[in-house]
Amino acid sequence: MRTSQFFFTTLKEAPADAEVISQKMMLRAGYIKRSAAGIYTWMPLGLRVLRKVENIVRDEMNAAGALELLMPAVQPFELWEESGRGPAYGPELLRFKDRHQRDFVIGPTHEEVITDVVRRDVKSYRQLPIHLYQIQTKFRDEIRPRFGVMRGREFLMKDGYSFHTSFEDLVREYGNMYATYSRIFNRLGLKFRAVAADTGSIGGDGSHEFHVLADSGEDDIAFCADSDYAANVELAEAVGPAAPRATAAKAMEKAATPGKTACADVAECLEVNLEKIVKSIAVVSEGKDGSKKFALLLLRGDHELNEIKAGKIPALGSFRFASDGEVQEYLGCVPGYIGPVAVNAEKVAIFADRTVAAMSDFVCGANEAGFHLTGVNFGRDLPEPEVFDIRNVVAGDPSPDGKGTLDICRGIEVGHIFQLRSKYAKALNCSFLDENGKSQIMEMGCYGIGVSRIVGAAIEQGNDERGIVLPASIAPFAIAIVPMGYFKSDAVKAAADQLYAELKQAGVDVVLDDRNERPGVMFADMELIGIPHRIVIGERGLKEDQLEYKGRTDAEATMIAQGDVLPFLQGKLCAA
Repeated sequence: MRTSQFFFTTLKEAPADAEVISQKMMLRAGYIKRSAAGIYTWMPLGLRVLRKVENIVRDEMNAAGALELLMPAVQPFELWEESGRGPAYGPELLRFKDRHQRDFVIGPTHEEVITDVVRRDVKSYRQLPIHLYQIQTKFRDEIRPRFGVMRGREFLMKDGYSFHTSFEDLVREYGNMYATYSRIFNRLGLKFRAVAADTGSIGGDGSHEFHVLADSGEDDIAFCADSDYAANVELAEAVGPAAPRATAAKAMEKAATPGKTACADVAECLEVNLEKIVKSIAVVSEGKDGSKKFALLLLRGDHELNEIKAGKIPALGSFRFASDGEVQEYLGCVPGYIGPVAVNAEKVAIFADRTVAAMSDFVCGANEAGFHLTGVNFGRDLPEPEVFDIRNVVAGDPSPDGKGTLDICRGIEVGHIFQLRSKYAKALNCSFLDENGKSQIMEMGCYGIGVSRIVGAAIEQGNDERGIVLPASIAPFAIAIVPMGYFKSDAVKAAADQLYAELKQAGVDVVLDDRNERPGVMFADMELIGIPHRIVIGERGLKEDQLEYKGRTDAEATMIAQGDVLPFLQGKLCAA
């Protein structure tokens, strides 16, 4: 491709409303143009990157035995009503009526549609298993779209769905997709981690997220450097202390802590370590009949509540934080001084984190404004609590697999695989006849990759002060030829055209910058848009039979004999 024949639009500065580095870089490089909040036009340069990601995903999915189809973006709402997900999905589901006043939605996902497709045509166990996938535009009406293509309203996604006669076969295909996704991200040239994750609103059993590692990532990932263990922080198990609880050594006493409601302030006031503080978090779960359950969740002062873990406490379930009025009603105290001692067990449930359950002689609220209790011990001053893992892990915690300690890094979720089991198949009566002619509900798997999100994540991972740094596998062009004086020197023009033709003949994705621009402008643009390899052709070098090579991340340029340039570049591309 020649830049003179390309729609090439770069900017010196990013728009003021651009938030993250990928959004800034993509707008400056002319990858995308904003059409509306969270909706972008993919320009020719950005589309080349998007299609390269898409092609790698498609290639690996096909190799793994999945079959591609294309489902409609517009879906009948009755399918969402049938699955029971319509009301629960919320305002992110964009609904509208057609001219006949029938309800439709713009699909944010396709579980209902694919299940409807399969239930119509798959009747026998002989037709299973089957894995169908698509690469298609989705729409989710985010309340506050941000971060460019990282959290837009319209996005390109690969979503696949597998159907099985048994859970064992679903587990087999789940393992196949885990391996396939790992190959995809390796081919994309990205640093990533696969982590155990919560299934969230999709439902099902097993779940893994695939994260591109980047300091700007929204998710915290817990991993062990000494093993293969990795999990999203919202799911990572916080192992309880190995040592047994120490014997009580202090008497419980009430201490004045006027105006001290934060754990750190209480610790400073009482001259104790923050690790000796137990904080009480008041929550309320409400039954369908309008009944309330008030509970205290106990955490060590330096730990944070994991709401997803706490929501899985059987006696609690879905919950919200208690209001000041409810705290007053159940504990007779203002927030900031509440604690688990001497509460009405019939009205207040107490659930302690594993770390708290192992503490002795700790400090907690006295349920009296301006006071805390010191020297508190379970079994003596208050009943033994129900114990659960309800906190976020922190760096230095023991790894749950017993092979070292945990570290925390940041990641951007770009893929997610689920063992859906029978959630949608049962709701939509997606069944088959087994070997005995008996009707059985199918087992399902769901496998998603954010194709357009990968482009943003790759730029978040790969960038510098000069612009985008992309792996060669997804860069818009592999090589840029920058001739100095293309319109002034016949020798430069001839050498540039010849090398361009040779690289094209060799199947290399190359761009020749034949604009009538200053060299500095051309150099800056090629670096900004993320071309991995650059060849500069100038009269002075040609007189010495030399061309200048510079890799995108190289500190210095290298002179290469003109006759050796083609094999040299091919070697660079093969190495990448």
